[in-house]
Amino acid sequence: MVIVLKNNATKQQVSELIGRLEKNNVRANLVEGVHSNIIGLIGDTVHIDIEAILANECVETVRRVQEPYKNANRKFHPDNTVLDICGRLTGGDRTQVIAGPCSVESEKQLIETAQACKQAGATMLRGGAFKPRTSPYSFQGLREEGIKILLKAKKETGLPVVTEIMSLAHLDMFSDVDVIQVGARNMQNFELLKALGRCDKPILLKRGLSSTLEELLMSAEYIMSEGNSKVILCERGIRTFEPMTRNTLDISAVALLKQKSHLPVVVDPSHATGLVKLVEPMSLAAVAAGCDALEIEVHCDPKNALSDGSQQLTPQAFAECMVKIKALAQFMGKPVDSVE
Repeated sequence: MVIVLKNNATKQQVSELIGRLEKNNVRANLVEGVHSNIIGLIGDTVHIDIEAILANECVETVRRVQEPYKNANRKFHPDNTVLDICGRLTGGDRTQVIAGPCSVESEKQLIETAQACKQAGATMLRGGAFKPRTSPYSFQGLREEGIKILLKAKKETGLPVVTEIMSLAHLDMFSDVDVIQVGARNMQNFELLKALGRCDKPILLKRGLSSTLEELLMSAEYIMSEGNSKVILCERGIRTFEPMTRNTLDISAVALLKQKSHLPVVVDPSHATGLVKLVEPMSLAAVAAGCDALEIEVHCDPKNALSDGSQQLTPQAFAECMVKIKALAQFMGKPVDSVE
């Protein structure tokens, strides 16, 4: 970390600042230049608050030399993190496909869809028991009953379950869920992230609607700083000025996240565009960019879905899409994982 001092900074102000900084177990070196003076901090500065430093009258600017996320940073963890999710290795040399409906609507709907997804080659099952919706009058999910149906579908198909949590109050309901998903709206719900950091489950963390990649990695850091290293990053599209799609899928984020972090990276092409006709091409683009997994929405009757019918593939369309995904993943050297 480098602190640039104001030209009118007094020796007493600088001395007091250095004293406060060194209480954080770092070494502060004062470098006097012709036009300005700087303080260089040597040591672990992750716990130092930049805003607190800027509050000092003698400080002009503060710049970090290294990224503030340590646990999620590839510089400190050069090997890929590979998570074993009920035998599905995520983050290694295989591609996982998480598929299922946006919302759990009924037992019949979910189990039929889960069976169709597995037959097409999906390796995990997704489904929303709790649904965050823009309108309070829209379908909000079956809640605890939805989780019970998901677990029944797992028993029927053997597919590990991925579903979203919305509140700390619901955490006990997720004890048998295989992967807990944090949605885009909760990416910076820091109390929720810290609580999930104290549980021993994989956490699929979705990028916020208008969040930078560093903000996504810092949210992952919240989870990991509490002891849970089982974090999966998810690019699900960001809000831009383009109105023709629901969001804009940031394909470059896949490659950048793989460079910056050792954590597995998932892409959700369904939420990214909101258009069923774009799910297949965006899935293939994500595989080509090097993602570790895809999260695709599939519904047996999308036209009558209780949420997001416009972005959910039919089982037939999903099966056709999977043929291309498998071929491209094989070509890229990360074949889709096999399902027994």
